Amino acid sequence: MNALDRLARALEDRDDHPLVRVGGVVREIGFGHCRIRINTPLLRLGDRMQIETGGRNLDGEVVRIDEDGAILKPFESRIGAGLGSPAYRVPTSDPRPCEDWKDRVINALGQPIDGKGPLAKGARAMPLDADPPPAMLRSRVNRPLPTGVRAMDLFTPLCAAQRIGIFAGSGVGKTTLLSMLARCSGFDAVVVALVGERGREVREFLEGPVQDSRSRSVVVVATGDESPMMRRQAPKLAFAVAEYFRDQGQSVLLILDSVTRFAHAAREVALAAGEPPVARGYPPSVFGDLPRLLERAGPGTEGGGTITGIFSVLIDGDDHNDPVADSIRGTLDGHIVLDRAIADQGRYPAINLLGSISRLADVVWTLQQRELVRMLKSLVARFEDSRDLRQMGGYQAGADPELDQAVVLVPKIYAALRQDPTEPRSLDAFLDLANALRT
Repeated sequence: MNALDRLARALEDRDDHPLVRVGGVVREIGFGHCRIRINTPLLRLGDRMQIETGGRNLDGEVVRIDEDGAILKPFESRIGAGLGSPAYRVPTSDPRPCEDWKDRVINALGQPIDGKGPLAKGARAMPLDADPPPAMLRSRVNRPLPTGVRAMDLFTPLCAAQRIGIFAGSGVGKTTLLSMLARCSGFDAVVVALVGERGREVREFLEGPVQDSRSRSVVVVATGDESPMMRRQAPKLAFAVAEYFRDQGQSVLLILDSVTRFAHAAREVALAAGEPPVARGYPPSVFGDLPRLLERAGPGTEGGGTITGIFSVLIDGDDHNDPVADSIRGTLDGHIVLDRAIADQGRYPAINLLGSISRLADVVWTLQQRELVRMLKSLVARFEDSRDLRQMGGYQAGADPELDQAVVLVPKIYAALRQDPTEPRSLDAFLDLANALRT
């Protein structure tokens, strides 16, 4: 190693020095990424770089390093740089959340977009790629969490610090159900990440479902028209903010809509980095990124705060065996399945009672409630299995007492579970069902 190399090594982590910068030049520009000719031993994956384009600078992240240079994925959708443009490494700045972030709307870079002025900075930086708490130090999950949604409180009850997924195709009502769950009470902080959604839905969500909890909410937005890097980073920022409030001993509700859009963005970044697609176009790193992200939610250390995670999962082509959906389903503590056939019947929320499950339901149910739900599911299964038979006129009352009971009771159960987002929250789902069955 010569003297110049030793000097470069000594200055490698001194990006704040005004006279020394690690840099290179743009040698190739592709769709959504560019290659930088640079001394690669001075770079690490995840480093931030800035391309000087004359009028303004273009920020990006290093996603691949090889002997020929580095591939940079910009945070903007359009690359305004030209060949030969200089590119320099800049310090990576992790977010510094604080209590003043509540009632604010920010983008994936932690910049305010609500017109309320600059964000305050906390005393401690929160890493975007933090590790979850050690498994043996995490507290147990045992406190029931009433959602106010009758179908969920009856058949898939939740606990505080649980992680639940809402699986649905497009237009089946997952965002509407999320808006109903956003009204859950008992949380000190609410963190919402809107990832890859329509731009018009942002204000609708802010001025509707979370209006009552805006004073304790932090909303991170990366709409569908933004770059994959922004859609990939928005959930990570939301988790970092939620982890800050958790470390302060607070109970946090984290809503992410949707995890699938994060997976799509991670796929685009991985493909640009040269990873081969292995499962329906998804590279292997996507299936490592998903559990690494979702495991950060849940209970904290004993006696500390918690993060209750509610995640929407968009099912591509209504295929519930999609590899991304299957990976997420295996990671979470339960899943709510929304069925398009149920939505077509006008029953909302369109929850498939037989296909949905909460892995912590036994913590919430009493012995009598567990037996009642088992019986109700048996009736619903019998009713649905005989649907074709009844439509063909093959059903005769009195031939099967269990089927007779299902034909009488299940339509009343379905009617009792219908719930409009504008209706008040249900305070006791079992009592509501009992009153409906008495009529």
